Amino acid sequence: MLTDNVIPRLTTPGVIARRLGQPLHRVLYVLRTRSYISPVAKAGTLRLYDSDAVSAVEQELVAIDAGNNGRDQGRSGKGDKK
Repeated sequence: MLTDNVIPRLTTPGVIARRLGQPLHRVLYVLRTRSYISPVAKAGTLRLYDSDAVSAVEQELVAIDAGNNGRDQGRSGKGDKK
């Protein structure tokens, strides 16, 4: 008899980078520095992430690109010198 179990699609950091069109080092940086984004499974040395984690990585990359990562508040780096 067939069961209704749904097998989740899990992705590696490399696949996340490819999907988001980002360099791998940027995705790895977000995964390393955002403790709330954690792998849902491990296969040997591979860390596997679900679709929620992929969305969180994408949001963090957008925030970093917009300069809203919370670490540089008050310092835009643009036009400060006269």
